Amino acid sequence: MRSKINLLIFKDFVRSSNFGGFLLFLCVIVSLMVANTTLAVPLQHLLDGKLGFENGFIHLNYSLSMWINDGLMAIFFLLVGLEIKREIVEGELSSPKKAILPIIAAVGGAVVPALIYIGLNSGSETAGGWGIPMATDIAFALAVISLLDKRVPSSLKIFLAALAIVDDLIAILVIAIFYSSGINYGYLGLAGVGMAILIAMNLFNVKNPYLYLIPGVFIWYFIHHSGIHATIAGVLVAMTLPTNSTDETSPLERLEHALVRPVNLLIIPIFAFANTNITFQREMIEGLASPLGLGISLGLIFGKPIGIVATSFICSRFGIGQLPEKSGMAHMVGLGMLAGIGFTMSIFISILSFGNPIFIEEAKLSVLVTSTVAGLLGFVILKLSGRSKN
Repeated sequence: MRSKINLLIFKDFVRSSNFGGFLLFLCVIVSLMVANTTLAVPLQHLLDGKLGFENGFIHLNYSLSMWINDGLMAIFFLLVGLEIKREIVEGELSSPKKAILPIIAAVGGAVVPALIYIGLNSGSETAGGWGIPMATDIAFALAVISLLDKRVPSSLKIFLAALAIVDDLIAILVIAIFYSSGINYGYLGLAGVGMAILIAMNLFNVKNPYLYLIPGVFIWYFIHHSGIHATIAGVLVAMTLPTNSTDETSPLERLEHALVRPVNLLIIPIFAFANTNITFQREMIEGLASPLGLGISLGLIFGKPIGIVATSFICSRFGIGQLPEKSGMAHMVGLGMLAGIGFTMSIFISILSFGNPIFIEEAKLSVLVTSTVAGLLGFVILKLSGRSKN
């Protein structure tokens, strides 16, 4: 009897939104352990191994790590794009009244960390990493706040989700504009043709969401070769899927529901495992106190909450927007701290920021350490804030 109950509890946990966060954390721990054993070299050989094919017309022969970072993560960005469009059409970003505070808070939470990083790294080899502390890991942040359950107002969770969606949009724009290589306009034009096909499908009310993925694959290929980072293709494809503001399930919502579990339980854990295999070295530990490390850590731990809390306070003070219902400034500080969990997006931007592998590893380590600290501090602050309201 007890074993059946335990099995049911385990099944419920696997089906819950928290399981994705647990699996992600587990993959990080396993990856770090492997990277600091004799298995580190074989793992790196595996990630560097080439997969695919190429000839005079098609070039698709890349390392496994590139397929993960540019291929699988395009699916992650597709899901992000679907979430952004749904929120704009029918969610927390669907009207100026709803959207104004999360948008302004997200901008503040992105600009202040970037300025802190630039202030510490301006003119140095690591100056290009200013986008790293701007990002929030929406999955991890929401997983942590979900652990608090009824200790925090439900409106705060909705606000965090809306803020994180805008934060993702800012990160996407930063990647597209600042972290892409030289533009090949021929391939970009072909990607434009693919987008025109998708828009036409939307106009002709094509309702099968999976049909949109066929041109999407070609758009991914063309954008990858255009010099713009390939993951942007996922967002562009997402924006063409039909949706509505009614109770009827739209093609966008169908695809979003189909992608949530594969992305959270497979793609993000694979990305985490492949990109957190950090072999600890003394220089890297010392790098936590370098301008690179401090720029990331201070940006995420202090810049994020300062930017979010300051803009939220100013907006609420002047009647531009209202704080989430039943929430005070202490809740906003805790929420701002959770937004300092950069993880997936910050590690992704770290890979794009530097050509020097040492800088990339130092950045990853800083993101890991800082995101853990930010998550713990945010959890404690919100837990204490919840108690103080009772």
